[in-house]
Amino acid sequence: MNAARRKLAEALAAVDVVIEVTDARLPAASSNPMIEELRRFRNRPCLKLLNKADLADPAATAVWMAFHDARPGVRALAISARKPADVARILTAARQLAPFRGDGIKPLRMILTGIPNVGKSTLMNALLKRHVAKVGDEPAVTKSQQTLDLGPGMTLTDTPGLMWPKIEYDADGFMLAASHAIGRNAVIDEEVAAYLGDILLGRYPALVAARYRIDTAGLDGAALLEAVARRRGCVRKGGALDLEKAANVFLTDYRSGALGRISLETPESRERMLAVARDAAPVSAGEPE
Repeated sequence: MNAARRKLAEALAAVDVVIEVTDARLPAASSNPMIEELRRFRNRPCLKLLNKADLADPAATAVWMAFHDARPGVRALAISARKPADVARILTAARQLAPFRGDGIKPLRMILTGIPNVGKSTLMNALLKRHVAKVGDEPAVTKSQQTLDLGPGMTLTDTPGLMWPKIEYDADGFMLAASHAIGRNAVIDEEVAAYLGDILLGRYPALVAARYRIDTAGLDGAALLEAVARRRGCVRKGGALDLEKAANVFLTDYRSGALGRISLETPESRERMLAVARDAAPVSAGEPE
């Protein structure tokens, strides 16, 4: 991770635009704070791509777009890397962030970065219109940094998915795990599914009720997982509920979009989460309580 950070810092010194790919369902939780720190240090403009927008709540995505577009040096696009029309908009937006480059004399140099499993490899292949990056529904598919020509006057450097050393907020960890940016060996699926269930019961109860044909009134995430187990026949020998299997069913339904178009956070919910975290933080010695 430290080596990847150093390489990214070196690469940013030689590029004009940072293209950061995030998951449209959790645009803040899926944005690596180290990328923001490094690109601001180099004073590089950022094109924020909210990928997988076809899986996200369009109303929440519109709010995130306005939030990012209001920030200096940042522009946001909601895309699906699997849709050619969406991909075609990216280079135009990047040129607008660096109008002094790509004029035939000075090439427009871009870098594609983001955390694991947000769709960078799919996007890289779509931009180049050929298969150069390995694609897979698992974190950390891209292993090395490479720079490729996109055409006359444009280059794009692809980077491995980069996580930060410590996820500060538990909520971010659960959202990242639910969205498959963190490998299964690092989490307990039942806990992740129960956390996801709490979010969806609060924000999208009708989608949950329709998918599993259950009454969601009075349920919390853990009880929802048990209800999914019963509805989907996730039962072990002896009749005990197989909550691990039910968790996999529930998480797969969310990740694939089978539950519907869902966003796990908005700028407003993000601020509420941060405020709660600040209030809960221990007071350091010498600080007023």
